[in-house]
Amino acid sequence: MNRTYDLVIVGAGIIGAAVAYYCSKAGLRVLILDAGKAGGATSSHCEGNLLVSDKERGPELELAQYSLKLWNEDFAEFAEEIEFEPKGGIVVSTDQSSMEALERALKTQREHGMDVELLSPGRLRELEPDITDAALGAALYRDDAQLMPMATVSMLLREAIRHGATLLEDTRVETLAVSGSKVVGVRATAQTFHTGLVVNATGPYAADMSRRMKGMRIPVAPRRGYVLVTQRCNTRVFHKVYSASYLDNVGTSDDSLQTSPVVESSKAGTILIGSSRERVGFDRTVNEEALRRMAQNAIALFPSLAKMGILRFYHGYRPYSEDHLPIIGPDPSLEGLWHATGHEGAGIGLSAGTGKLISQAITNGPLDISLEAFSPERFVRGSEVTYAS
Repeated sequence: MNRTYDLVIVGAGIIGAAVAYYCSKAGLRVLILDAGKAGGATSSHCEGNLLVSDKERGPELELAQYSLKLWNEDFAEFAEEIEFEPKGGIVVSTDQSSMEALERALKTQREHGMDVELLSPGRLRELEPDITDAALGAALYRDDAQLMPMATVSMLLREAIRHGATLLEDTRVETLAVSGSKVVGVRATAQTFHTGLVVNATGPYAADMSRRMKGMRIPVAPRRGYVLVTQRCNTRVFHKVYSASYLDNVGTSDDSLQTSPVVESSKAGTILIGSSRERVGFDRTVNEEALRRMAQNAIALFPSLAKMGILRFYHGYRPYSEDHLPIIGPDPSLEGLWHATGHEGAGIGLSAGTGKLISQAITNGPLDISLEAFSPERFVRGSEVTYAS
């Protein structure tokens, strides 16, 4: 087996898979390592959202719009395989103050290239006939889309392997081999791989991985979220539908439990219900209050769901960054180490842009958009680098 690679990616979730896809297509010899099974952690415990509607103007919105362009263009031939659905998103308002805030937001969003339409109550019910009668209006974001995360991870890794990449599962990275302040290899389970470039794409585990790699201390922590899945039902949901409160919860740093209704259908005929956020580390204890609130919130948007049973629920740990921006770029303390994490609940949608930009950056090509706002260096205070202990 080859032991020398141009790039070693640690983490085979959707971020690592996207980096592998673009870097292998660029001609790099790529090795992907995962402590478990590919896509078996965060990527397998989410809904698969590709959203621009929940992004504030700024670098994350730019990355989201860029990524959406890639999903539509670079992956058009795989659209059916990954269940890509450009279904659009609808943000619903049920009180006057949130309706006025939504109207103000739309003006700014249009100025930044969003395809968004203000919906009257009548127009809203044409698009979503089963929506609550309490809705005063809504905003339709035509660019919002959805895909199947696990199918997408499988496609990205398959195509990366087709371009020469190697995937090793059940392989735990212990540390990096370093010469001076430069990466020269990766020490994994009973073996060492030689490389001058490593990407830490371990999602909510990235802070611990950086510590093991002797990189900087990166402020990423797990933030737990649940998804409920109903039985097959007759409730019609044609878009991704959520309340205006969801936009507030996306940007909060509060550690306590927050819930806001997010409802969408699946191709299997079930309804997926979100969302919740809470900072509890990697605690797996079921929070029944979170599940209760989520069900109640969904019924408030679509009253007919009250008659439906819940088949199952699942939770995942999102990589939360303290300033709500992804962390993408080189570690300032160790030459050759890169980080790609901190996307929180937007990782599925932002993975395409993250992968392509990292590929462009490490091959010294021109960048389609700047990575400066996402650089790990933003967490460096003064001239000192904060290292992982």
